[in-house]
Amino acid sequence: MKINQTPVLVSTSFLDTLDATVAEYDLLTHPFYQQWTAGTLPQGVLAEYAKQYFAHVKAFPTYVSAVHSNCDRLPIRQMLLENLLEEEQGVNNHPELWLRFAEGLGVDREAVHTADLLPTTVASVNRLRHITRTGNYLEGLAALYAYESQIPKVAESKRLGLKQFYGIDDDRTVAFFSVHEQADVIHREVEREVLASITDQLQQQSVLAAATEAAQALWQFLDGVEAAYLAPSSGHNDSIGE
Repeated sequence: MKINQTPVLVSTSFLDTLDATVAEYDLLTHPFYQQWTAGTLPQGVLAEYAKQYFAHVKAFPTYVSAVHSNCDRLPIRQMLLENLLEEEQGVNNHPELWLRFAEGLGVDREAVHTADLLPTTVASVNRLRHITRTGNYLEGLAALYAYESQIPKVAESKRLGLKQFYGIDDDRTVAFFSVHEQADVIHREVEREVLASITDQLQQQSVLAAATEAAQALWQFLDGVEAAYLAPSSGHNDSIGE
């Protein structure tokens, strides 16, 4: 959905800086995802990843609803509500789609629900919850942008890697990725439009800080999975709180 029909005067330099900030933690450059797209991850490691990442899939709607509750602008709340409904509504809600992916890897859905989470997984989820719940709604929106702006490329890359190297391409198993290749293109553009309207320099700085923190949290989730199941080699050493 578009926030309005009036052309937005875009601060190109600010948006360039925002995108560069997120790109520092481009998830497709993380060694774990690089191994996925190269087909060198053991399928058992993918299964463990599926258990861990479900924590973010399950929590993501709460990130959106937190930003929604902090926002006093109806058009933006309406956009966030659309996002939230896509995540949670109906039998093909996104947590359900992820559970179908796990089952396609041979993981029982109960094992996903009851998995012991790594400390880094817990910290990553908590960090995103903190940013989206306690900050200005624009900071929360920046955190969503740091997440959703990356998802279309990541989802496509994962889906293609599953097909090429793991022989997994049935619609039921890869639906989570197919859906996010499309839906998050719209989400990131609407979030970008809102963030582009920020002209106050202090607000721009707080938004950039929130985007950085969110991108770090996602990167360090992968660091944790890599350290637990593979030899760590990511190169980013930023710490995140519990």
